[in-house]
Amino acid sequence: MKAKKQHGHPEAILQAAGIRPTRQRTALAALLFDGCDKHMTAEQIHAAVRKTKARVALATVYNTLHQFTAAGLLHEVMIDSNRVYFDTNIGNHHHFFDEATGELHDIPADNIHIARLPKTPPGRKLDRVDVIIRLRAAAR
Repeated sequence: MKAKKQHGHPEAILQAAGIRPTRQRTALAALLFDGCDKHMTAEQIHAAVRKTKARVALATVYNTLHQFTAAGLLHEVMIDSNRVYFDTNIGNHHHFFDEATGELHDIPADNIHIARLPKTPPGRKLDRVDVIIRLRAAAR
């Protein structure tokens, strides 16, 4: 099942997700949910929203991104303990991660085939599988 892209009026997106559309949340939603898939860190989002002249503290950006993620508007993609990207593509897919540029690129879910997964622990069920394929420059 393909997830619906979040785009449209930022306040309407937030209200539909049960999030009160404050000025800062609306500014972040306008940046993120314009219909184009994005992979951005909180710091990149903070810098981009500041270019719009919106005044939003970095802590507010983090809190809002976690709220958007909890509401199902974003997915977190953890590259390592110091680098988390927020992905506006909430559909089932995987990623290439370019070590040199720090860029993430989507891989359609049907391009990766997993033959077998381990049995889940008692009382738990599989939520999703995230595959990150790390890239580096080819030897010359």
